[in-house]
Amino acid sequence: MSSSAPLPHLSDTSAFQQEWALLVECASPFPDARKLAALVRAADAPRLVALAEEHGVVGHVAARLSKLAVPRELARALLGRQRALAVSSLRISAELIPVLDRFFREKIGALVVKGPVLSVQAYGDPAMRSYGDLDLLIRQRDIRRATELMIEAGYESRVPLSAIDAGRIPGQYLFFKPEKKLIVELHSDCTLRYFPRRLPVEEFFERQIRVRFDAHEVPALSVEDELVLVCIHGAKHFWERLLWIADVAALVSRQTGIDWERIRDSAKAVGAERMLHTGLRLASVLLKAQLPDHVQAMVQADGGARRLAEQSSKWLPAAGYAPIGLFERAALRLRMRSGLIAAPAYLLRLAFSPTEEDWNEVENKHRLTDVVRRPFRLARKYRRDGKS
Repeated sequence: MSSSAPLPHLSDTSAFQQEWALLVECASPFPDARKLAALVRAADAPRLVALAEEHGVVGHVAARLSKLAVPRELARALLGRQRALAVSSLRISAELIPVLDRFFREKIGALVVKGPVLSVQAYGDPAMRSYGDLDLLIRQRDIRRATELMIEAGYESRVPLSAIDAGRIPGQYLFFKPEKKLIVELHSDCTLRYFPRRLPVEEFFERQIRVRFDAHEVPALSVEDELVLVCIHGAKHFWERLLWIADVAALVSRQTGIDWERIRDSAKAVGAERMLHTGLRLASVLLKAQLPDHVQAMVQADGGARRLAEQSSKWLPAAGYAPIGLFERAALRLRMRSGLIAAPAYLLRLAFSPTEEDWNEVENKHRLTDVVRRPFRLARKYRRDGKS
């Protein structure tokens, strides 16, 4: 492994070519051991660790390289971060069960999405993937009571009860417990606005499964619905992190009993076929995920998904530090939906649906102000060059 030098900025993807190639191989469900060994010798340890952290795949790198002879500097760095992932997983799992119990006692249905449950479903290990919060899906009608319960449990709510009573819909209902540095996000069919069509929440609850997690069985989305959600989440963020693609690849590779017909129906119900195809294409082309022949044919036939995957691959190595301009973002949103009416309708809904960042606290009864403010705020936000 080469000697390290001052780290270049992550937007300089040419400086991370060796490390990026190694990262991709580690994130694949089917890594090539010989290729890994050769790439490790050519990579720089600090650059590799920094890139892996930004892409959320430290656990993947540590797992793949644990069977190889790697330099002591890299081994120490990966071991430290592995331990941090394990501690974080234990801390979050210790809080998950009490939260679910509170909701259960109040007859509030809740499904765990992404985070620890996805880590178990995709990798068989709750500490494999990085996650910094808990995400739960509940019905919109239960949001107010759930917020009261979270406040009673010592959480600070970013969305006040007055805003809930006024019918305002945030990007998510966020709760923070300062002493534990723990974040819980509640989502509903109203907050998941990046679904092209409103999420059929009752169907998701009907198809729920139980996932074994830390000696408990927790309610979660079916594997099929989780895959669709993961692909929509990746599309929402323009697939800027390798973790999201690795999740898709791991999920379809590890879960051998997937009902692909149900996945197609689930994606179609929310208008996310192209988002699903893009995620599957990235997983198969970049990470060697193996799809059934009929699924591969369906993905290959979607030219829009191919173009989106190709574009995403260009800025993916920079982990969000390569700027995507405002107009390019708008064009990508249009391509995520097909149809002369559906595509612009999706873009306009996202552009004019205010979240808590757009709310006018002084004129909290005048929602038109929030709607008008949103596109201007987005224009200012995405005029910046990459991450700060």
